[in-house]
Parts: sequence; structure tokens; C-alpha cells
Amino acid sequence: MRLLPACLLLGFLPVLSHATEAPARVERGNLLIEGIPEIPAALSERLNRYQQVRGASLGGWLPDGSLLISTRFGETAQVHRVKAPGAARSQLTFYPEPVGAMAPHPRQAGFVFAKDKGGDEFFQLYWQDLASGEARLLTDGKSQNSGALWSADGSLLALRTTRRNGKDTDLHLLKFGETQSVPVLEREGSWAALDFSPDNRQLLVLKSISINESELYLLDLASKALTRFHDREQPLAFGGARFGKDGKGVYFVSDEGSEFMRLHYQRLDGGKTEVLSADIPWNVEEFALSAGGSRLAFVSNEDGLAALHLIDLKSGQRIATPKLPAGQIGGIDFDPRGRQLAFSLDRATAPSDVYSFRIGEKTLSRWTESEVGGLNTADFIEPQLIRYPSFDGRSIPAFVYKPKLAAGAKAPVIVSIHGGPEAQALPTFSPVSQYYLKELGIAVITPNVRGSDGYGKSYLKLDNGLKRKDSVKDIGALLDWIALQPDLDAGRVLVMGGSYGGYMTLASMVDYNDRLRAGVDVVGISNFVTFLTNTQDYRRDLRRVEYGDERIPEMRAFMEAIAPLNNAQKITKPMFVVQGLNDPRVPASEAEQMVAKMRGNGGAVWYLAAKDEGHGFRKKSNRDYQTAATVLFLQQTLLGE
Repeated sequence: MRLLPACLLLGFLPVLSHATEAPARVERGNLLIEGIPEIPAALSERLNRYQQVRGASLGGWLPDGSLLISTRFGETAQVHRVKAPGAARSQLTFYPEPVGAMAPHPRQAGFVFAKDKGGDEFFQLYWQDLASGEARLLTDGKSQNSGALWSADGSLLALRTTRRNGKDTDLHLLKFGETQSVPVLEREGSWAALDFSPDNRQLLVLKSISINESELYLLDLASKALTRFHDREQPLAFGGARFGKDGKGVYFVSDEGSEFMRLHYQRLDGGKTEVLSADIPWNVEEFALSAGGSRLAFVSNEDGLAALHLIDLKSGQRIATPKLPAGQIGGIDFDPRGRQLAFSLDRATAPSDVYSFRIGEKTLSRWTESEVGGLNTADFIEPQLIRYPSFDGRSIPAFVYKPKLAAGAKAPVIVSIHGGPEAQALPTFSPVSQYYLKELGIAVITPNVRGSDGYGKSYLKLDNGLKRKDSVKDIGALLDWIALQPDLDAGRVLVMGGSYGGYMTLASMVDYNDRLRAGVDVVGISNFVTFLTNTQDYRRDLRRVEYGDERIPEMRAFMEAIAPLNNAQKITKPMFVVQGLNDPRVPASEAEQMVAKMRGNGGAVWYLAAKDEGHGFRKKSNRDYQTAATVLFLQQTLLGE
């Protein structure tokens, strides 16, 4: 089957007709395109300004008081330096691949950054020297490496690596100025370094078992001895942890004694644990200590919106902070003197930018001015938080974005399901969603089905193992809610999602095929058995805790029974499937087997794959094409154009 010429794009049936054979594969650069019509020039032009949007996120303070940020000018996000609020940015890295997490040196002019190849997530760590402009590889070039962490004096760097066996994530130390790291913890499991003690003799380390369970230890760097920080009968989940600057205690985030992740302080001499966020019945997501140890800042996630808190640790009193617009706060970091706090702020109607404020003052300083393609942000749509009842009476939260329509009109709907599954749909800025709303008149609903983070650990466990299909039932309940809304069109609903959200998309298409117009599956799981067999070794055990162990006969039978792959004959509506061929999490075989099965059943499927991408598209040109193809798919399925 050849691609349809542009003159036939208005024909609805030719694109969505049932196929008897796979469409011809067309290569365009690194993209592999099957069954997708030529994108009309008018559509690309209309999308262009929305695709020029860029945001900035905080990378951290340099010793001279300037900031590292991540932003994109060109094809990929790179590291930039900003010397003062509102000052011009200076780009520091120039790679065809995106540059990921960065760790500024606390005393030297330089930073460590992470970079992979083609989205394969086998990250290598590099030292970037700002004086010479040279980058030096710090890792072996083959294993997966991450979690770069400096000691306070900058003499030591801790990192995570799968170098030993490709399965377990060990901890290594690297002395500043050297290139060969040495192992300090080699054990089964997934380990991360959280903080050095002030004297560099100990390391706080975390063993991750699942999102509901982890273990915090003290690692003696001389003897390599591990001491369990908390020894409780009931499993606990830990978040961040930091030594107090005097070395006498540890600040940490944990769900001990609560549904939520709270901020604690525990003296190392065995004193009573103090809960510092007891008045906040929500998760604490991150915290930071000032260099002198006298102040602590933390961010809580309160029903999907971030709140910033500041504590004077000497008096125990809260310090007033500037009033911030509703949105998401991330990357909080005190400056080297502990006098300023920097962070990223992202809102539903504006892209992420970097701000700071002086402690005790109520005025924000804005370091970056991200662009929105000349669009008027006043026209962007804010979401409404709603809760709808599900099959068992449980209340499910969702953010609803509605377009501005004429009186009496009903909007078609996109149900966009987040990945994870232990993640949370948040009201963050999405230029693509704003395009759907303003240019296409399509409503967007982002539900937080059971199993989502942010609503307590009991809610988080509601979809585990044999309860997997209960979260899919939450989508059915959302379709019921949509049918009751006078301004939403229950006859024109499309479901889309990425990663686990891709599984949810496929499962929803299986269970609610007659109530949905179409589906968009991005890097989704089509069968948990084949997924667990083929995902990268270092991820498999962690995923088994969430999805179930396919080696257990009962669980394997359940997984096979609910697999969208094994129920593909129930999907008779059009599908658009997107996949990165280097995906280490959800391998491309998950998409390809699902596409083949649906086409074998006579289904109409568009398929887009990228040879230089992994778990989602990160390069602008690839992402732009994906967005344009998705819009065309929406026009033909939801809008009937």
C-alpha cells in the first residue's frame, strides 16, 4: 500500500479503511513511516508556532553565583550558563544527543553531565571544565551510569553504574581529577547514593525495591560496612535523605506512620524522630539544605499543585516565601552562601523558567525568559480539577481542559493517560495540548487512575498485580462521566498515552472499543510477559514488583489473559502507534508485535518508529513530525475532516 497523495487527504475512508497487508515502509531521515499520509503543508504551518516553544530547567548553582540551566536552542536540550537574573545565556555543551542531568562542582568551575546515544539510556558521565571548555569521559562508555553526587568539599564524586554485571546498580567513587572510579558497594539490587557525611567518611545510600518499599543505609567508606538506618517490621518507602551539616543527624523523606511521604529528622545517637511536615497531609517531593545548615526548603505536592516551604532550623519556625503562581516547582537549590533559593517553575499556561529569591524577601528574580512562539499566553486554557466515581465507588481525580466553544456546542475529547504507572498527571505546560484546545476545539482530560502517585500509599497499591484491570475500569468510569457532561461529546472520544499509559490505551481500546473513536499508543506495553522478558536486565526485578512476576504460573496466566496483544481482535477502531527503536524500557518488539496483530485482524494502523530515539522522542525534528501526524490522525478520527 502506497502513501496517499495530499489531494486525497480529505477522504475519510481511504485512510481508515481496513488493511489486508502492511503498508509500505517509508524512511525519512531517522524516521520509519508506515501508513501515515503526507502531512499537509497547511497543517505544519499552523502547528509551527506551537512547536517553537521552549522551556528552561534548573541545573544548579556554580561557585561564582551563576546558574546552570537546561534548555533547547536547536535540535536537543543542552547545558547553558546564566550569570545573573535576566542575563544572556551562554551555551556550554553542543551535542546531537540531549544532555541530561548535571551536577555542578561545589568549588571548581565545572560540572558533571550525563549523555546517552539515540535514547538508549546507557548514560555516560562526563566532566566539563569551564576554564578549558573540554569534556572528559568519566565512565566506561558501555554500562549505564547515573546519579552523580559530589561531596561538600568536591573531593569525591559518587555514581551509580551497572558496569559489574549489567543487572545490578552498584556504587562507585571517583576522586576529583582522576578518571578511574572504584567500587564501594557491589550488591544485588538497585542502589543510589544520596549524600556524603560532612567528614566524607560515610555515604547515605538507598536500595530501591518498589515505589512502596525501599531501604536506607549508612555506608562506611573505609570498611564498606552497611548499617540499616531504619529497621522497622513494616516496609517503608524513602525519598531523599541528607546529613545535617553538623553530621549529628539525618533529614529524610518517608511514609513511616502516614499515607504520605513526610519530611523527618532523626539524630544518629538514637533520639526520637521528628516529623517536620506533620501539618501537611500530602507528599513531600524534594528538599534542600543550605550550605551552612541553618535553613531547609522543601516542596509538597498538594492535590497536584506544588507548594514551597522554608524552615529556619535554629528556631524551627517557617520563613515566609514569595507568593508563587499555581504550578510545579522543581530542582530547588540554595546558592553557595545559603542566601538565595533557586528553582524551576512550570505552569499549565506557561513553559518552565528559572527563578530565585533572597531568603526573607518576597520578590522573585527571573533568570530565564522562555519563548512561546509569539503566541498569546492569555489565550491558553487552565484546567479544572474534578473527581468522578468509579465502579467501586472510589473517587478518581482528573484535570479537565475545555476549549472555548459556541453556546450549545459539544467538544470531542482526548483522554490522555500518564505513564508510570506510579506517576501523576499534573497541570504542566503542554503546547501540544493547547493546540488541541485552541486550534482544534478538542477537550483534554488527564485522569489519575488508581495506582497513581500523590494520593497516598494505599491508592498507589490499588492496581498492583492481579488488580491491574481495575485501573482500566477507571477509564470506563470516566467515559460514563463524559457522557453526563453537556459540553462534551461522548460519541467522539479518543484515548492516548505513553509507556504504561500506552498499555492503558491499548487495554481501553480492547475493553471500550465501541465507546472510543481511536487510540494513540506511544511506547506502550502490549503484553506484560513479553515486556518483562525483553526489558533491560537492570529494570526487570523492579518492574516485577509492580506488574507481577511472570515466572509464577498464576500471574503469567493472568498477564496473558489481559494482554492487549492477545485480545487485539476486539480493537476495530483506528490506531496510531509510536515507538523509539532504542527503547531500553519498553522494547520496540512490544509495538511491532501489536501492530502486526492488529493489521493481521484487518485493523487500520499508522506506525511511526525512530532509529535515533528511545522511550519517547527527544529530538525536535522527530517530535515535530510525531505531533503533526498525531494532529492529522485526530482530524480524521475525532473531527472527521
